[in-house]
Amino acid sequence: METFGRAQGNTASHERGTLKTSEPHHHIKHLMVAFNLSHCDPSIFTLMGIPGLEAAQVWISIPFSMFYIIGLLGNFMVLFTVGKEQILHKPMYLLLCMLALTDIATPTFVVPKALCIFWFNLKDITVSGCLTQMFFLHAVSLMHSAVLVTMAFDRYVAISDPLRYSTILTKAEIAKLVLVGLTRAVLFILPLPLLLSRQPFCSNRFIPHIQCEHISVVKMSCGDISAIKTYGLVLFFIVNGVDLTLIALSYGHIIRAVLRISSKEAHQKTLNTCTAHLCVMLMYYTPSLVNNLTNWFNKHIEPQINIILTDLYLLVPPMLNPIIYGVKTTELREKMGKYTCKW
Repeated sequence: METFGRAQGNTASHERGTLKTSEPHHHIKHLMVAFNLSHCDPSIFTLMGIPGLEAAQVWISIPFSMFYIIGLLGNFMVLFTVGKEQILHKPMYLLLCMLALTDIATPTFVVPKALCIFWFNLKDITVSGCLTQMFFLHAVSLMHSAVLVTMAFDRYVAISDPLRYSTILTKAEIAKLVLVGLTRAVLFILPLPLLLSRQPFCSNRFIPHIQCEHISVVKMSCGDISAIKTYGLVLFFIVNGVDLTLIALSYGHIIRAVLRISSKEAHQKTLNTCTAHLCVMLMYYTPSLVNNLTNWFNKHIEPQINIILTDLYLLVPPMLNPIIYGVKTTELREKMGKYTCKW
């Protein structure tokens, strides 16, 4: 009996020990299941930030924040100055305000979420939120391009036919051109998120980026993406091709008109204005073309480099545009200087 009691006690003790040692394993298993379920949620994507540079993301957030804040201050300064100064209520400066609005919107759709990833590790985004971000980013990009085309046309009319400039490009005409650009942006970009919303997505819902980049989201689809890829490529080449052709034609006529100007002072003033516009266009179109072509055709570039270049493209031009126009455009520089000194 005593032996049986000791054996029974040993058995009970062994069972208790087994339960104690197995508890942590059950707990870990439960956490893993919960983790997997949360990431299998069909309504959630996960933005991974910059894969491979997770340890440096807090430091990367510093220039991100600085570029974003400087860009906001510069563009709001342009809007404020043009709004306050009646003398600046001209087509050129109204278009510059439209450019400033697109420069405010573009990084605003990306930077706050990026900082949430860098600082607080808040990586989840709903599918609808992801597609909405994608739509607005691309629509604003097309609107930005349309404004640059309109600005090139504005400079062409101002230089080649200055006497009729105020009658050809009235505020009403500028509003119509901007409305056409906005309508084009919405109609061209809307099919992208609509097509993607009908796609089945694989169980791997991790986007190796800080934003819902179109190409990264397309690659997660388990369905037939040939139509989406074709539409994206055609849209990219048609829009950029048409816009760049119109700008080239405008500047071809501008160069011819400039060469006919005899006054050195007028010649210099014209070149200053055109130089500012050319710098802004180069900063927009060059990285845009390189970034898109790299994403579609180059499979060997390091993902970290690609992500950083993409994000710099969204941050640097909006920061530099108001500085370029402020330096190159004497009238705007003087008015902005007046308000800066007051503050």
